Amino acid sequence: MRALVRRTEPDTAHLRRGKVFLATLSRAALSALLFFICCGLPLLVLKSAQAEEKDVVLPESGIHYPGGFDQNTVGEVQGKAYGYLQPEKGPVQFRVVSEKETYIVLVAPRWYWNELGGKITDGTEVRVHGSKSLGKDGNLYIIAQEMRIIPSGKAMVFRDEDGFPLWKGPKAGTQGGFGSSQRGMGGMGSGPGGMGRGRR
Repeated sequence: MRALVRRTEPDTAHLRRGKVFLATLSRAALSALLFFICCGLPLLVLKSAQAEEKDVVLPESGIHYPGGFDQNTVGEVQGKAYGYLQPEKGPVQFRVVSEKETYIVLVAPRWYWNELGGKITDGTEVRVHGSKSLGKDGNLYIIAQEMRIIPSGKAMVFRDEDGFPLWKGPKAGTQGGFGSSQRGMGGMGSGPGGMGRGRR
């Protein structure tokens, strides 16, 4: 038979403190878990997306992407879009056939294109502002900075004024929300930040 142990006031105070400590610890753990879900998880996704977009040389063209944007070659092309391609890795791309030339447009990662609600079908009229170059495969390329889908008037911005990819988040030393398509460009065809800047 077990002997009854009398607990003194200091003993029960110690037990009460232990329960309060465990309750506080549980609340703290829950708070930390909620913080991670709300804040930490999106940061991990962002880090993963950024890691996926390390600068590479695209095999067909020899163009560095996403870092091959050159402000000295910025221009604009307007025409009909064909051959839309959404690869697992690398940029969404399609051809723009204008009256004079055909360009392969390198846009942005698939997830960012989808986030902006990008949709085009063969024959859709588009205007693309970006950095032009000649690929080692002999094709003309344009790394899109911003784009307007003519029939709907929908404008999409992929890079800031300096050509820095918006999907990589704010540049070091700047402020602004991740992936905001509203920063820095001023809208296509409007004011000093609009489409039509640079050389053609």
